[in-house]
Amino acid sequence: MRIDLHAHSNVSDGTQPPAELLAAAAQARLDVLALTDHDSTDGWAEALDAARQQGVGLLPGMEISCKTSQGVSVHLLCYLHDPFNADLLEEITKAKDARLTRAECMVERLAEDYPLNWDDVSAHVAPGATIGRPHIADALVAAGIVADRNEAFASILTSHSRYFVSHYAVDPVLAVELVRAAGGVPVFAHPVASERGRVAPPEVFHDMVDAGLLGLEVEHRDNPPEGRAWLRRLAQETGLFMTGSSDYHGAGKPNLLGENLTSREVLERILAVGTGTPAYLP
Repeated sequence: MRIDLHAHSNVSDGTQPPAELLAAAAQARLDVLALTDHDSTDGWAEALDAARQQGVGLLPGMEISCKTSQGVSVHLLCYLHDPFNADLLEEITKAKDARLTRAECMVERLAEDYPLNWDDVSAHVAPGATIGRPHIADALVAAGIVADRNEAFASILTSHSRYFVSHYAVDPVLAVELVRAAGGVPVFAHPVASERGRVAPPEVFHDMVDAGLLGLEVEHRDNPPEGRAWLRRLAQETGLFMTGSSDYHGAGKPNLLGENLTSREVLERILAVGTGTPAYLP
C-alpha cells in the first residue's frame, strides 16, 4: 500500500481544495492519504466525499501548532480524533484566533515598507481557512515582491525578520494529552527539521512520550540524515512507531505526494488506537 500521512488543503496553507487534493492523491497512485490541515478539521467532509469518488482511503487528521516553554515551535500531527472534543477544540480555537491577530499585525508592519494591505492577503485565503504566513507569502508573490513562497520565508517572513510576530500555541505535552483524550493518535511532525528553526531538546521528546505520544514522522524531506538516525534510535528505545510523509501543500511547496510513505503495519496501529472518528478505507 502507498500511504501518505501528511497533506494540506486550502483549508489551511495548501493551494488545492480538499476535493482536488484527493484527486491528486489518486493520480499519485496513493491508497491512503491523511488530510492534516493546520489547526482545522473543516476540510474533512469535502475530503470524505472526494475520497469515496476517487477510491482513495482517507485518514482524517490535523496538524496542531505547539510551542514549548523555551519558545521552540513544535508541530503535532493527530489522526482520528473527535473533532468536537471540547477541550481540544478550545485550544485549537485559541490558536486559530491568535494566528489571525498575528497575521494582521505582520501585514501592518509590512505595509510600512511594501505595497501590501490586508485585502491583498485575504484574497489568498479560502473562506474559513486557518490563516498563516504562507498566505502573506502568496500576497507578496502576487505583488511581485518575491518570486515564490520559499524566497518569502527565506527573507521577509523569516522568524528573524523585523516583520515577524509570534502567536499563541499550545504546549506540546498538553497537546498530546488532549489528542489522546479526544480518541486521537498523536505523532510528532518533522521533529528534527533544523532548517526551519530551533528543534525541541530531547527532554521535550521524552515528556511528550510520557504524555502519550505514539509516533515520530521520520521520513520527511526536512529531517536531515543524522536526525533521522537519531529518531530511529529514539523510536526503538521508546516503542514509538515511525511514519513517512510528503507534507504536501500543492503549488505552495515543492513536496510531492507520495515522496515518503508509511508502512501498512503502522497504519494498522493507528487504526487500532484511534477511536474519535473513523477512517475511510475502500
